[in-house]
Parts: sequence; structure tokens; C-alpha cells
Amino acid sequence: MDIRQDVDLRGYHTFGLPARAKWFCALKDVRHLPGLAECPQFDPQSVLWLGGGSNVLFDGDYPALVVRLENKGVQEVGRENGRVWLDVQAGEVWHDFVRLTLDRGLSGLENLSLIPGTVGAAPVQNIGAYGVEVKDCIDSVYCYDWEARAFVRLRNEDCRFAYRESLFKQAGKGRYVIVSVRFVLNESFRPNVQYGDLARVLAESCGGRSPTAKDVSDAVCRIRMRKLPDPAVLGNAGSFFKNPVVAAEQAGRLLAAYPAMPHYPQADGTVKLAAGWLIDRCGLKGFAVGGAAVHERQALVLVNRGGATAADVRALAAEICRRVVRQFDVVLHPEPVWLPVHG
Repeated sequence: MDIRQDVDLRGYHTFGLPARAKWFCALKDVRHLPGLAECPQFDPQSVLWLGGGSNVLFDGDYPALVVRLENKGVQEVGRENGRVWLDVQAGEVWHDFVRLTLDRGLSGLENLSLIPGTVGAAPVQNIGAYGVEVKDCIDSVYCYDWEARAFVRLRNEDCRFAYRESLFKQAGKGRYVIVSVRFVLNESFRPNVQYGDLARVLAESCGGRSPTAKDVSDAVCRIRMRKLPDPAVLGNAGSFFKNPVVAAEQAGRLLAAYPAMPHYPQADGTVKLAAGWLIDRCGLKGFAVGGAAVHERQALVLVNRGGATAADVRALAAEICRRVVRQFDVVLHPEPVWLPVHG
């Protein structure tokens, strides 16, 4: 294993904040995972496992080992009754994998097109978009368990998936390293296009014919490219805040005041609101603190206009939260994780 010292991390996370790793290792063969424990630079409590870096923000240098998983490969492992199981290595680029499933005539992940990051990071955050969450297509997750010092397979129900949450962000954080994900996808296609403006964009592009899974993916990509900045051009971490979930009573009061407010009733009686709409209504598009700003077309995205510091991003996020609470009495929570974690 090639472990390098004092490595610039700006190219390894999409927001591009200044940070360096004390040590850095690009791991292409997961069979070397057990051997990491023998390296003097390795500490299971402080090591950072990094994928595409699309959901992390660096608050200064990382004072320990950073391991970037770069293992690749997609393998079909089963096919039965119109369903197909694929084992996908953690280092695969998420959108490349989604497009591969479409090329193979499979459906289930099309609504999750163009989400930045890697396959291994997808279960951690339980990524979601346009009414679909990745947990709905996950059969199991193959991990290295640092407590047991063994490779283990966790079933979907073991992963404790919730809205933008999972075992890997909570009780299993630091214990499990995701090596690969087993997906179960469909040979037949049933569209899910009722969320946001997806149905309208799809109708315009299909001209009355029934859409295919690839049509849905293409529509999602068009919407995302129109609304969201390319991290390679303008640093960002995608959606910066989770969509807040409030009690039905509070949602009712807000709808009385704002009848056009997007809202999505949940199975448990709560109501999910659109964080981007709340921020937009506060008049914050384009609002900046130092080099960090609210994107001018999508209020849910914070961007690095150049030279942004961690302090800029923290101050900007705090001001957004303060204004949303003041106007709507709704608390926003960030999606990206700040590293290193202090305290």
C-alpha cells in the first residue's frame, strides 16, 4: 500500500475547501483492508474513509489517515422473476453505474441519476431524489467490520435506513467500511414521476408516448443540469440542507399563510417541506458570505465562488438557518458532514 504524507485534499472533495491530509492512501484492492491495521499510520477511530467527497466539508486539515476507496467492478449475481441482482464495488462512480443499469435494460435507479459521489457512499446517506431512495433498491451491503476483523454482509433491514440516515452514519460509524453494494433491480419498468417537475419535463420530451427508464433518467439529468452547478466548475456539495419534516398541524398553519408551498404528506402523518423553497422565499438566492454563496438558481445549494473558507460556509449556513426559523419557525439541518469532527 502506498501511503503518502501531507496530501492536498481540495481535489478529493467537491466543495474545494482548503485542507490537507496528514496521510493519504488510494485503496484499489479491498483485500488489503485487513493489512491496513498493521500500518503505523492506521487508527480505526480516526481514519477517514473517502468516496467521491460530495457530502463532506473540511474544517481545516485532517490530522490522520485518509483512505480513498477506488475498487471497481459490476457483476450480475442472480436473475429471477423479472428481478436482477448486481454486486457493485464501492469505488464505482454512482452516475456511471446508474447509466450502466439502463444500458442493460434494468430499472429502479433512474430517478437517482446524476447524483455525485460513489456507490459506496450511497447507502451511508441513503441518497434520494424525485420520490425514490436508494434503500428501495438495496438487497444488502458488504462491509469490512473492524470490530470483528472480518468481512460481513448486512441485509437491508440491518442497515437501519431512514431519511438521509443509516447504520453507517449512526451506531455503525467507524465500525463498518462499505466494500460493495448488492442491488436488486427490475427488468420491467414502472415509472415514478410524480415528484417535483419531473412529470412535466418528461411529458414535454416524450410527446405523448409512454416513457422508458432512460427517458426518466434523461429528464432528471436535464432538470439537475439546469438547476444545479457542476462541481468541476463551481465547488458545491449538492443539496446542503435536508428537507425538513414537520407535524401536520404546523404544515397546516404554513399552508394557510403560503398556499403555494410545496409539501409532501408522509405515511406517519407528518409533512415534508422543500428546504430550497423556504430558503428562496427568504430572498437568499445569491446571498454570500466571503467566498461562499447561495446558488443563484437553486437555493438549496451552497457554492464556492472561489477562495471560500470553512468559516465562510459555516457563517452562511447559520444565517440561512436563522432567517428560515424567523420567517417559518422551521429548523433546517445540513446534509454534508464537517470534518474533522471536533469535541
